[in-house]
Amino acid sequence: QVQLVESGGGLVQAGGSLRLSCAASGRTISTYAMGWFRQAPGKEREFVSAISWSGGITYIADSVKGRFTISRDNTKNTVYLQMNSLKPEDTAVYYCATRNGSPSTNKVLYDGWGQGTQVTVSS
Repeated sequence: QVQLVESGGGLVQAGGSLRLSCAASGRTISTYAMGWFRQAPGKEREFVSAISWSGGITYIADSVKGRFTISRDNTKNTVYLQMNSLKPEDTAVYYCATRNGSPSTNKVLYDGWGQGTQVTVSS
């Protein structure tokens, strides 16, 4: 069973940047696709970005395209989400997740989740 711990969230002004990390333990994630999702108050959890085990395939939501970048370092068993030009509408709890298969935008296909990290963007 893999344990995922997100970090790097916080309070930032609009236009600022944050880098989220998702550190895995318990087993290697080097053969797993990884995804980032977010959930704002009163809203459903939504897809943000996903990456294949090798890093060669990435998907990004239209709402964050050009501002967010997903990456991974399998030697550190860690996945990252670089978030630039943050907007108030990016405010949410951000979760990482694992999938034993190809990366997907569909949250129901992910089987391991972290506890989330809060990102708050002030205007």
